Amino acid sequence: MDDVQVKKLEQIAHRKKIRAGQPIISDEEPVDFFANVISGAIKLTKTLPDGRQQIVGLLFAPDFLGRAYSKNNPYSAEAATDVEICTFPSVAFERLVGEYPGLQRRLFQHTLDELDAARDWMLLLGRKKAEEKVASFLYMQARRSLLTAGVHKGTPGAAAFELPLTRSDIADYLSLTIETVSRQLTRLKTSNVIRLNTNRLIMVPDLNRLAQAAGQESGRI
Repeated sequence: MDDVQVKKLEQIAHRKKIRAGQPIISDEEPVDFFANVISGAIKLTKTLPDGRQQIVGLLFAPDFLGRAYSKNNPYSAEAATDVEICTFPSVAFERLVGEYPGLQRRLFQHTLDELDAARDWMLLLGRKKAEEKVASFLYMQARRSLLTAGVHKGTPGAAAFELPLTRSDIADYLSLTIETVSRQLTRLKTSNVIRLNTNRLIMVPDLNRLAQAAGQESGRI
């Protein structure tokens, strides 16, 4: 986007801070804004008719929250940690998308990235073992932390990050029990694949080893 397009986008933007545990949007409610995640983590959930909920996705900076050209939100969103987002009114945002091809391409690329992530997660839930599921989740967080820190692609090494979810939420996200999640974290720690400095702070001495535990081909970013 050129300077004029960025300025127009900034004119409709509004920054908002949300405390951990607070709802952001609810499923099936009318869409009235979209947002970019500036910092923190957001969990996306779907509610079944009997009231049960399932975590179906996580968003981090600079992910996009919301579904353009849809009347209703397809999921609920809640701040998993303290979050800051940049919101855009839906009508004004969709008008800008129609005016500027660069913004259209960005939105299209975001949709394709979501589709790729959904297919990867289908593989994880359907075929991977419990240890591979937990390791895959940690590997995803490790890669996110390095990319956020500005580490270039193709750079192997160590990583450190804070878990954005409680163990109960991780279990829900991975379709495991809390006990299984805790047991697999302990196994990864005993094998020196990870180090648990606190209940939430994870250190990864070697991304390649974590990638192997996750069933990935490479620990490279």
